[in-house]
Amino acid sequence: MDRLRYIIATGFGAGYSPVAPGTAGSLLATLLLMHFSVRPPLLFFLFAAVFFAGVWASSYVAADQGRNDPSIVVVDEIAGMMVPFVAVPASWWQAFFAFLLFRFFDVAKPFPIRRVERLHGGWGIMLDDALAGLYALIVFAVLKKWGIL
Repeated sequence: MDRLRYIIATGFGAGYSPVAPGTAGSLLATLLLMHFSVRPPLLFFLFAAVFFAGVWASSYVAADQGRNDPSIVVVDEIAGMMVPFVAVPASWWQAFFAFLLFRFFDVAKPFPIRRVERLHGGWGIMLDDALAGLYALIVFAVLKKWGIL
């Protein structure tokens, strides 16, 4: 059971990337979502499953590692990257732009993301990236509505 939690939390090993593990997790999610053309409503169910499995797994791994948000935990980036895909059509350049938006908000952590990040265990780990994904979704949708994308 402990091994399963590590597999989930690390995004099937993407979190062990020696360089930018969060970016590796986000990129993995982007590639999988585009390859399998995951779209709503399946995307909503997939997000919920990954999110709650991520809370469960990342809570354990964080406690086991003795850190609030260990860098090997990337399931949060995987779930967060699913959020902007609600508005991303099957275009690789738009998917890449959504990826860049998500990474920007995940790193910049505008209000209230930094505050949410402080929640206990897996809830803080997962919710901050879900909010970063929501910010990316909003910006992406606005740019798309204005005809920029």
